[in-house]
Amino acid sequence: MIDLHTHSIFSDGELLPSELVRRAEVIGYQAIAITDHADISNLDFIVPRIVSVCDDLSSKWRIRAIPGIEITHVPPSIISKLEKRARNMGAKIVVVHGETTVEPVPPGTNREALLSDIDILAHPGLITEEEVKMAKERGICLEITTRAGHSLTNGHVAKLAIKIGARLVLNTDSHSPCDLITLEKAKTIAMGAGLSEEEFNKLRKNSMGILEKLKV
Repeated sequence: MIDLHTHSIFSDGELLPSELVRRAEVIGYQAIAITDHADISNLDFIVPRIVSVCDDLSSKWRIRAIPGIEITHVPPSIISKLEKRARNMGAKIVVVHGETTVEPVPPGTNREALLSDIDILAHPGLITEEEVKMAKERGICLEITTRAGHSLTNGHVAKLAIKIGARLVLNTDSHSPCDLITLEKAKTIAMGAGLSEEEFNKLRKNSMGILEKLKV
């Protein structure tokens, strides 16, 4: 299992980064990214700490811990600026909190995220066909999520991505220990979103491709 979207106590998660990574390792994770929620107020605080702990854990344990960030509920026009700032501080994975149907995310977030140099657009809700085409053209992965609420539009996202040929990844958006899942559970959720077993295997390769690109 490769999970590129999780949260620790540095935003609204329940676990220290070390415990989050350790629990993931024990249930068979190959890699996990810690991508705590950030806006302009806390980005400078979170990223250096996550970078430090991920470096230590990856050198000591058998799991790859990847420092990242999830840019969340910000004015769409500053997404690109925050992405660049996070990269400069050492974030390897940049996720943007997409226009989920269960939170009041500012309209235009999906589009501005897809115009930025991000890795993953998380739970993009009722994303448009035009936006999915942008994701394909820019090589940005769209997320199939296991998180309650956000997952309500998984089928819509999967259907458009398969039709257009955009890349998908599956992440947990974990906030607590019970949110982490096995590979078998991930497969069940992907197939519940309408993906075939072949498409699920391609989704897993997309996650691995992000790691290979980042050389982590």
